[in-house]
Amino acid sequence: MPGTVDLQRQIQNLKQARRALLLAHNYQPPEIQDIADLTGDSLELSRQAVATDAEIIVFCGVHFMAETAAILNPNRTVILPGTDVGCPMADMITPQDLTRVRIQYPGVPIVTYVNSSAAVKAESTICCTSANSVKVVESLEQADTVYMVPDQNLAKYTARHTQKRIHYWKGYCPIHHQLQPDEIQAVKGKHPGAMFIAHPECRPEVLELADLVSSTSGMLRYVKASSHREFIIGTEIGILYPMRKENPDKQFYPASGKMLCTNMKKISLEDVYRSLETLTPRITVPEPVRLRALNAVNRMLAIP
Repeated sequence: MPGTVDLQRQIQNLKQARRALLLAHNYQPPEIQDIADLTGDSLELSRQAVATDAEIIVFCGVHFMAETAAILNPNRTVILPGTDVGCPMADMITPQDLTRVRIQYPGVPIVTYVNSSAAVKAESTICCTSANSVKVVESLEQADTVYMVPDQNLAKYTARHTQKRIHYWKGYCPIHHQLQPDEIQAVKGKHPGAMFIAHPECRPEVLELADLVSSTSGMLRYVKASSHREFIIGTEIGILYPMRKENPDKQFYPASGKMLCTNMKKISLEDVYRSLETLTPRITVPEPVRLRALNAVNRMLAIP
């Protein structure tokens, strides 16, 4: 097999020939991020793809992310360079579960985190992201109660910032959920001058220790603009690469070395090249499901 640089060059050439756009999530391996046309969080990337003239979208992330790209870009071919790149949290809830939720909580709006399958989005009232969950819940002016799925920690975080009553599904991200307060205290002890920035998928007792709670894209923007020089980062360790690359004069420390998502590390340069060459595996969403999921996403996007 060719070396990393040669393979990256071959991918760039094939990408140009295919009129393809390569998207990479912030948690992807460095060699994947380095050849991406756009990096960011899943919804941000899918929305940016809409504005391009690319015919093919190659999404380096996990399955629900490629599905979101397919929902928002129905006239483009969406490729996911991996066959076993699921998200454990997204897999913790099904459309059938939402049917039971509606029976248990009649008339209560269902707010679904974008980290979910297209089929689950299709059964939802509205979607949200980790950055706008509070704003989405507040936008449901006629409802004093909402139900959030699938992440219990994002729901608990949102509940702290709204007067509405929030019920929630007891799903979680295994990577963020495992982070414990004593681990944060230990890292803070080693780096007392560092700011602690945490993702809202972390446990409430971890968020209590945070100087800032933010989505991945929000973290990247904040550390770039901040005058602080040291940061403890409470999310998947893949984000440390773009942080260090964009801010060589600042120091970044992982909140825990355990915060590594193996699913986010499965896609290789060889996988990307093979997918561009064969245009497989293609991600499609049945049109009735896509349209209903799109409605839930668009309701969110319509919020000022």
